[in-house]
Amino acid sequence: MLQRTPHERQRATLTRMERHYLGSPASDPLYSSVTHDDWRLLRLLNLFRTGVAAAFCLLYLFNKLLPPLGSTNPLLFFAASLLYLFLSLLLWFSLSRRKIQFSSQVYASAIVDALLVTALMHSSGGIESGLGVLLVVTIAAATIVVSQRTALGLAAFATIMILLQQFYAGLDSHKQSSYPIAGFLGVTYFATAILVYALAKRIRESEALAQKRGIDLANLAQLTEHIIQRMQTGVLVVDQQGIVRLINEAAAQMLSINPNTKELSLGYLSAALAAQWHHWQTTADFNPAAIHLAQFHIDIMPRFAKISDTAEGGALIFLQDMAALAQQAQQLQLASLGRLTASIAHEIRNPLGAISHAGQLLAESEQIDKNDKRLTKIILDHSQRINTIVENVMSVSRRRPSNVELVALQPFLQRFVSEYSSGQNVEKNVFAIEVEPADLHVRFDASHLQQILVNLCDNALRHCDRTQHLPLVILRAGYIKQATRPHLDVIDNGAGVAPEALAHLFEPFFTTNVQGSGLGLYLSRELAEANQAHLNYISSDQPQSVFRLTFQDPRRQFE
Repeated sequence: MLQRTPHERQRATLTRMERHYLGSPASDPLYSSVTHDDWRLLRLLNLFRTGVAAAFCLLYLFNKLLPPLGSTNPLLFFAASLLYLFLSLLLWFSLSRRKIQFSSQVYASAIVDALLVTALMHSSGGIESGLGVLLVVTIAAATIVVSQRTALGLAAFATIMILLQQFYAGLDSHKQSSYPIAGFLGVTYFATAILVYALAKRIRESEALAQKRGIDLANLAQLTEHIIQRMQTGVLVVDQQGIVRLINEAAAQMLSINPNTKELSLGYLSAALAAQWHHWQTTADFNPAAIHLAQFHIDIMPRFAKISDTAEGGALIFLQDMAALAQQAQQLQLASLGRLTASIAHEIRNPLGAISHAGQLLAESEQIDKNDKRLTKIILDHSQRINTIVENVMSVSRRRPSNVELVALQPFLQRFVSEYSSGQNVEKNVFAIEVEPADLHVRFDASHLQQILVNLCDNALRHCDRTQHLPLVILRAGYIKQATRPHLDVIDNGAGVAPEALAHLFEPFFTTNVQGSGLGLYLSRELAEANQAHLNYISSDQPQSVFRLTFQDPRRQFE
């Protein structure tokens, strides 16, 4: 059996209310779904009925009947009160079990009231006793939960009972007729039914409209929360004391915390972010600066906005991953670089081809000596190097956009080592693969990851200490401690990067090897940023070099 959600049940309830309150054909709640408030009203009416009957019985038993109660027939008054109390208790049992239909219980309670109140009135001197007013309460209560036609029917039944009592009393006595009073009381019943129904209808329409507006507001709040949670920009809501009241999924991933965590202070998440927030509160034209999260190797740019005009309103903090901004800036740089490399290809490669061809012809000549052949070899080698530099620069400008996919890292690294070893004529046991957990996945362009690993492994094998025991290069993947971002380390057993070279390590054309172009690490970082990842060199106390590729959280979609 299909179960409806609370929202669907609420919508169905509202539809029934609109049909009932706005005058559709099925407007009688006796024949549609009955709400909890309807049963509650019926219980309150029965409580009034039980209290009146019990009071009449106690007054008779203690001989404290006040005129005109029981003035005509005390015994009939007591019998009617006792029966009234018994039937009221029986109705309590029926209301608690709810085995009988709601409509039947409404009719039964109205009929009991009309019959027994008429009997009590007859035993107390007739219409002049004033007990007929008790039926006004019954008619008013019943009118709230029935249709207008049913309410008028109940008023008519009560009026008929009053008139019959007056007729019977007139046959048994010679008192002056009280039909005008009985008629006025009947008019009161009808007026009560009409006025209460109109008022109840107005209240119900207001309730239906309020509930509809409540559903709309709930839907709007749910939509707003969904949009905030799906935003790639991190969102924090903090109060005046710097306590985080709301954090979306993107911000939780950037700061590596549980998004369901409550009551965290801003200083606990990031001391630098808290400092900028305090500065923003006290400075009118504050310009935020990028914050580097060293433990995650990422940079974030905060933006601050007030929630309200009052100082106690708190603030909104937007966190933008600088990798996305860098990716956008990179696209602009690549567009300019593309035009530049087109000119380079035309202005440099053509004369370079002529120089290289001339050098080959000189090398093949039999009229030059060995010293001249050494010079021609220098010409050919440097021509090839310049051509490689031009090819690398052009590969950056012609690089296609990232085709991000979910990559299973363990099989990918195994496949990479196998292909790299075959292509570079290197033994597989030179590499070691360590992935924890084994089912680790990352979001990355597989071809870009392949190219980055080729550059890093070329660099590692170039600077490793081949006199040491195998493996020479370790590919180690896992999660950053206390974070949700996966990473991949390429570790070699070399001497490491000199401190003076660290600042220029990823600059284009910077190299410590005369045979290198100085573009390998630069291109690798560019490819990493194109996938909203980060490539950094990790300093270590041990004699080794560690290049860490920090991936984006695999749960996060790219903008």
